[in-house]
Amino acid sequence: MKRKNWIFLTALVFSLMVVLSACTSNGTKEEGKESAKTSNTKQDTFVYGIEGDPGNAINVITTGDRFGLMTIKAIYSPLYMYNSADDIKYFLAESMEPSADFLTYTAKLRKDVKWHDGKPFTADDVVFTYEQMLKEENGGWARGQLIFDGKPVKVEKVDDYTVKFTLPSVSMSAMEALGNIFIMPKHIYEGEKNIANSPKNAHPIGTGPYKFKEYKAGESLTFEKNEDYFLGTPSIDKVVFRIIADPNTATIALQKGEIDALAISPFDVKKFENDKNVTVMPYDEGRVGYMAFNMGSKTVQDKNVRKAILYALNRDEIIKASYISDEYAEPAYSFLPRKATYYTDNVEKHDYNVEKAKELLGGKKLNLKLAYTANNTFQQKQAIVMQQNLKAVGIHLELVGMDPTALFQKLETEHSDFDMYLNGYIMGIDPDTFNSLFVTGSPSNYMHYSNPKVDELFNKGRVETDEAKRQQIYEELQKTIIDDAVFYPITENKRILAVDSNLTGIEEAGLVPVYTFEDMSKLSFK
Repeated sequence: MKRKNWIFLTALVFSLMVVLSACTSNGTKEEGKESAKTSNTKQDTFVYGIEGDPGNAINVITTGDRFGLMTIKAIYSPLYMYNSADDIKYFLAESMEPSADFLTYTAKLRKDVKWHDGKPFTADDVVFTYEQMLKEENGGWARGQLIFDGKPVKVEKVDDYTVKFTLPSVSMSAMEALGNIFIMPKHIYEGEKNIANSPKNAHPIGTGPYKFKEYKAGESLTFEKNEDYFLGTPSIDKVVFRIIADPNTATIALQKGEIDALAISPFDVKKFENDKNVTVMPYDEGRVGYMAFNMGSKTVQDKNVRKAILYALNRDEIIKASYISDEYAEPAYSFLPRKATYYTDNVEKHDYNVEKAKELLGGKKLNLKLAYTANNTFQQKQAIVMQQNLKAVGIHLELVGMDPTALFQKLETEHSDFDMYLNGYIMGIDPDTFNSLFVTGSPSNYMHYSNPKVDELFNKGRVETDEAKRQQIYEELQKTIIDDAVFYPITENKRILAVDSNLTGIEEAGLVPVYTFEDMSKLSFK
């Protein structure tokens, strides 16, 4: 079962995780904005430096890159954000309740929400959005997560402020799957034939804390506060996403007070050690960085060969070379991040063991190719260490740096151009949201891996309602995948946000994966 809402995040590694250090604009100060570092007056503009250009075709159906989703989060609202079973943040919905048999979920909606154009938000907008997301011709990023056992969820309006979701079969990941989808206005998009390329995307109308104001290609996006925001009028009048591709320029802009927030590399943290005007805040996104084998390659079909390669790799050395210390990246041992439900590290860790690697190789001399994203500095460093590690056991590893788009296209097809590759993902909380990476025949199974036992365990875990039994299933699943030695978890790296020390309300706004802030309306300046 495909979970396309997270598939874009797997692909996102090629664009989003290319350089963890996000960048900002051309370094000029926002007109009319006084830096809090040089003025005692309260700021009315928050400038966030970003490395990529979201473009002017932002829409809730097809937008799937980090910066596009940050824009979506500012303008639109979801029913709720599912951060864990114990951490569900409600926005347009007041509640979402499953039936006793877990086949229906009922959402009660807020009655005090208006679209940015003043029109009332109702259940019609919710039904319309989910129906558009389910239409295959729309290419919606979340369509896969709304398909259960090959059939779509049924979305019905009960009354103006109640929506019922009916599943074709039980799925214990449904609460997460039905959330995190942003709602679009029916009165704006109804009848639109091509949502992805609609001219209406250039002037988005949402329910979120900020209204879209202006887009300058390659320069910036500007938003102004929504006075009628249902969770309270934002404290900051204007938000600017300033675009710049050079991390050094971005870092200087932050140091000068020309921007207020920037995602930085671990190697740039030391630049702010003695800067009282900037606070560095590492936080967990649940990202797993990994190396995987291409099972389309004949060279790596032997499990002992794969295990030998894994024992020859020094995980700690790879992490230190790419992320400096465990303060910014922890060792990963499972396909699940630590924050996921039923995570366990009680698996074969393939700890560094040169003698064991040589024994498993049995004197074989191999020539292998490792593909990675060429302009990803973290993957570059990891690849070099891996090359050195494998040389010590008689394996020649050729490093193949590729354009991210070309690499992603290659991963989608079965091929033998390379034997191994580096990648990473931000997926979800429930283990079932990871199934698309490992289930036989899934378009997101870039390893082209197939194990009937893995397929069976994912199917069992999805429908098991007993928590203890479900935990046993997913613990066995984690052990099975790691024991197959097709997937080598390397690290859970953190995103490092550097912010103006005068920025407050960050805890209330919530630091979350991909979007950075769960609700920017809570931010303010001293």
